[in-house]
Amino acid sequence: MARYIDKILQPGERVLYSTNEHWMFFLPAIAAWIVAVAFLVLWRFFATDAMALVCLAFAAVAGLAALYWTATAWFHRWTTETDVTNMRVVHKTGFIKRRTFEMSLDKVESVDVNQSILGRLMNYGDLTIQGVGEGTQTISTVTSPLAFRSAITTRPVGT
Repeated sequence: MARYIDKILQPGERVLYSTNEHWMFFLPAIAAWIVAVAFLVLWRFFATDAMALVCLAFAAVAGLAALYWTATAWFHRWTTETDVTNMRVVHKTGFIKRRTFEMSLDKVESVDVNQSILGRLMNYGDLTIQGVGEGTQTISTVTSPLAFRSAITTRPVGT
């Protein structure tokens, strides 16, 4: 499947920077997988059938939750694109219900980065783009937000 940005590029427009949602969306799924494996390991240590069945039941529930969270996190990352071209900033999210915004680089007044402590450690954050006459747009949980901001604010020579 072709990327959204490839479908909407104008003549002479080229992609300067692309980023995606951060992998931290997978953290609930990872935690649930760890819990499921822990219950499976615990199951082997119980001699009584009742406790072993309880462990297997908890492992099954945790495994189903982990599978669901893995699928939803993957789908969210797969359907979200954020790009900077030499003419505009483009953000698209969603598959059937799509939300997009585009802002001309000439209209960008400021780009603010908001990172928590965990965001700084794991290199993700939220971007708030203020446009002249365009309003404010926020892009959440972007990988490498400082590099993304630099791609927006740095003007290449000759454009």
